[in-house]
Amino acid sequence: MTQNIYDNDEFFAGYSRLPRSVEGLEGAPEWPALQALLPDLRGRRVLDLGCGFGWFCRWARERGAVHVEGIDVSDKMLARARATTADATILYVRADLEGLALRVASFDVVYSSLALHYIVDLERLLAEVCQTLVPGGSLVFSVEHPIMTAPALPGWSADGAGRKVWPISGYLDEGPRSTDWLTKGVVKQHRTLATYVNLLLRLGFALRHVVEWGPSAQQILARPQLADEHERPPFLLLAARR
Repeated sequence: MTQNIYDNDEFFAGYSRLPRSVEGLEGAPEWPALQALLPDLRGRRVLDLGCGFGWFCRWARERGAVHVEGIDVSDKMLARARATTADATILYVRADLEGLALRVASFDVVYSSLALHYIVDLERLLAEVCQTLVPGGSLVFSVEHPIMTAPALPGWSADGAGRKVWPISGYLDEGPRSTDWLTKGVVKQHRTLATYVNLLLRLGFALRHVVEWGPSAQQILARPQLADEHERPPFLLLAARR
């Protein structure tokens, strides 16, 4: 079963204070780049894996999606999503993505934001996604960049030329990584960039775009705290077609 860290009271309280939780999609600095990967949603059936507070589900409806389903393992996240949604066309479902079974050819677009790096058996889940998409359907998702899930050494250091670098260890050793973020013992699955790409190709997806996201100069000017994120990409964004 997926580690349900979002129902941990300490974690949920901290997560609820993040800009992306308070401001929604606009509070996520990678959102403009992720949005650019999405197809036209008018008349489409959309599935959000790891829907959280339901921000994307509501946005998809505003953009013309005819049916939207949001799936999450967290009761706390789904309670907030339902409380802030007044649209019978949006359905929120509690389910564990590790054992998720999806209806065949039921969705035109599958979306996921920063959820799939928690999944142990990602190949099984993406195989489900492949069969639930109609031919030509789109998969768009983001995960923590493998550079971020791999680090074993804290802080910045300098290389031989005095340039600031981010030290990482064990990048090629895939598997679980336990980190302390908002609470202790948050487990994420480290995979290399090549593993994400080759997994999609092996399942028969046609890869459309890969983004190693970092903030723009304009974003750094508006939010100077993002400057360090320009030194190494915090997020990996991928778009594929069935």
